[in-house]
Amino acid sequence: MTNKNFALSLILAAAAFATGPAASAAELLNVSYDVARELYKDINPAFQAAYKKSAGEDVTIKMSHGGSSKQARAVADGLEASVVTMNQANDIDMLADRGVVAKDWAKKFPDNAAPSYSTMVYLVRKGNPKGIKDWADLAKP
Repeated sequence: MTNKNFALSLILAAAAFATGPAASAAELLNVSYDVARELYKDINPAFQAAYKKSAGEDVTIKMSHGGSSKQARAVADGLEASVVTMNQANDIDMLADRGVVAKDWAKKFPDNAAPSYSTMVYLVRKGNPKGIKDWADLAKP
């Protein structure tokens, strides 16, 4: 599966976490953690094309990004998200405790897991003098 197909699958799976009253069929608000901003900027056009093909109408995707827990609290406090994509299970659990998503949300996925991988960001010194690109680089002496 390509990264783009995986990401498209991720947003479709995330739709299982739709919250509050349904938004207009033509507009979705994805409330997500900040690191995913670039991911969704790249995959939203693919999602919009797939939606147009399956539903026969255009869809507008609005995004709200911030720290995962901050975003989860905003939804719990009334932000009417169509889709919530979080990178921490405890944020989804908090939404379940507040009655925003089903208490058994994790049971809908294999091994009681969230349906995504977390997007990782490495912050390095200017010029990346150690050449850090992935986890293996971080494990070097």
